[in-house]
Amino acid sequence: MTRTTRSHTIRGHLVDGGLVDLGLTEAQQQAGPDGHDTDGFSLRQTRDKEGTLVVTAGAYGPNWIRTLAELCGRLEQPFVKCTVITDASACGDHEALVRWATSSELQERKAAKAKRQAPLVAVLRRVEAEQRAADERKAIEDAGQSGLF
Repeated sequence: MTRTTRSHTIRGHLVDGGLVDLGLTEAQQQAGPDGHDTDGFSLRQTRDKEGTLVVTAGAYGPNWIRTLAELCGRLEQPFVKCTVITDASACGDHEALVRWATSSELQERKAAKAKRQAPLVAVLRRVEAEQRAADERKAIEDAGQSGLF
């Protein structure tokens, strides 16, 4: 069973990330993403299929698809620790279900990130090792000891 997720906590994370809270009523949220001049989000409390209190986050405005992507990206950052479900049956195309991530989900994300970054980390370590070796050779040459080796 997942932990209760409160909308004021999620709102704080999104506003800190630079997104605009439109503060729409539930009727305006269910009307859809169009008809708003400003790109932004709005939240409402709902219950998931297990009955746990979660947050439905909706993206609104002329470019609501980009706003939804920003919303999902922000909430799935390691320091926010949320899981965003965009294909929930109770949500519209412009909405996502937000709940706290479980420990196993966070570990999977961490492992996937490490796997994606492994080639870059290997290149960086190789370049650093080459730079250290070049610096050591230069230091030996500057000390006038190159003939001794």
